[in-house]
Amino acid sequence: MNQLERLEQSLTPGQVPFFEIGDTVRVKVKVIEERTYGKKTEEEKERIQVFEGVVIGRKGKKTNEMFTVRKISFGVGVERIFPVHSPSIAGIEVVRKGKVRRAKLYYLRTKKGKAAKVAEREYTRGTQSAAPPSVAGSSTTKVTESETPEPVETA
Repeated sequence: MNQLERLEQSLTPGQVPFFEIGDTVRVKVKVIEERTYGKKTEEEKERIQVFEGVVIGRKGKKTNEMFTVRKISFGVGVERIFPVHSPSIAGIEVVRKGKVRRAKLYYLRTKKGKAAKVAEREYTRGTQSAAPPSVAGSSTTKVTESETPEPVETA
């Protein structure tokens, strides 16, 4: 492991929730407001602003990872690029999971209305069962020892 990898490993802050391309996320961004009166700057206030939209792309690795979020605001598409491990991000919350088959969803820029929607995933990662669901017409009954047929001997 070289020095750069060790530095990146030490700089990686707390846990980031798992989210993928197509998920709708709510990003809480810290915003610092300043009021200026002529040459004076007063009243620095810090507040949290929420940006909610669909993740249309991710790039980078480890501490350099960034993701792009797109939303429609008053009929105009707005995109913001956020660093995953930025100190200006107060939190990332996954609102719903999206079902997509692309690594980048740049095609959503040309779509409008319902065509710009991403289908919702019904399951979450790691909760799929290995056994297929039972069919409604089949019955699962327990066979006891008295019901099992006895083997027939042939002479």
